[in-house]
Amino acid sequence: MKLTGKKIILGVTGSIAAYKAVYLLRRLVEEEADVTVVMTTEAAIFISPLTFRTLSKKPVYTEMFELNQREEITHLYLGRDADMILVAPATANIIGKMANGIADDLLSTILMAAKCPVIMAPAMDSEMYENPIVQRNISCLRQFKVDFTGPAIGPLASGISGPGRMSDPEEILSFVGDKLAMDKDMDGHVTLITAGPTREAIDPVRYISNISSGKMGYAIAGAAKRRGARVILISGPTALTPPSGVECIHVTTSEDMCDAVMNRLAEATVVIMAAAVSDFRPAEKVFSKIKKGESITLNLIKTTDILEEIHRKKGAQFVVGFAAETEDLIINAKEKLKSKHLDMIVANDVSLPEAGFEKDTNIVILMDRWGDVIEYPVMSKSDVADKILDCVIARVSHE
Repeated sequence: MKLTGKKIILGVTGSIAAYKAVYLLRRLVEEEADVTVVMTTEAAIFISPLTFRTLSKKPVYTEMFELNQREEITHLYLGRDADMILVAPATANIIGKMANGIADDLLSTILMAAKCPVIMAPAMDSEMYENPIVQRNISCLRQFKVDFTGPAIGPLASGISGPGRMSDPEEILSFVGDKLAMDKDMDGHVTLITAGPTREAIDPVRYISNISSGKMGYAIAGAAKRRGARVILISGPTALTPPSGVECIHVTTSEDMCDAVMNRLAEATVVIMAAAVSDFRPAEKVFSKIKKGESITLNLIKTTDILEEIHRKKGAQFVVGFAAETEDLIINAKEKLKSKHLDMIVANDVSLPEAGFEKDTNIVILMDRWGDVIEYPVMSKSDVADKILDCVIARVSHE
């Protein structure tokens, strides 16, 4: 995701969750957004404006009638060119003000004058969030096309647990990216993506697997969603949170993954097989734990070749595979591209320090069945995801 040049006003209100807005600001800046922070008086009690000024490298606004160098009134010129106003955290107070047309401080006045999309990330105690008046205010704002992300359910500052936690900053960032994405080039596509490892049981407590983290597949799922696709993510066991708005089906074994893929294949227009599926599984199931002192020999058999199953049953789907290699990368990837009847393959040398499993970066070569070969330098997996989708859409649109 890149938000390069997008002008975002980040409104911060008086909630303990204001500390999360610091990380959110940092991530917005990392995505190259142009962020201006507006704080309420109460927010400044929790976090110093200096913190936000340091991260945004821009002035932080708190006063209603501050003038800029051109002597323009703050609450009018700040919102005039904004692409979005994001209020995070959004208290019951600011939600109520906007719902009822109250403009008695800088942030609420900017919201009254807004012509751009507005997103609220609520943060409050669950007793406040569940109050019928607050729910009425949220419902009212939704009718006026104000978007809400969250709140999440969990432990709150009051000591109770329930709805009211501000959404995770990464989830908010994904939501913002969806709203600001100008190029919805995957609109109308259904993208089926596999991610993560599979596990093949040896006994009830041991299994065969690999070190795939799922980061590449999840990055592709998030990028496809931002670009307008309906996304079905079939994930092996990972520690990752599925991207917002993505349908995620959790599986464990290679057989589970194969069944899930085949059950949803007919819906898909694009299939991207980023999962590291186990090639072998124990021939026999053991239903009790093998004792430590015992000597064992595992008889392994091949798992179902999911790509072969897709080839046998697919229609017009565009199918992308992955080749994780440690030697002869291009030779092995080209062979897999041909033998698995793929439209495109993503090849990467997992022995490189900045590529492969569990890394946040990757170095890939994209090859397709028309003979195109594109080599990319090291980049983040989110950027790799967009490069893959760029090539997919370029081919699909000409088919």
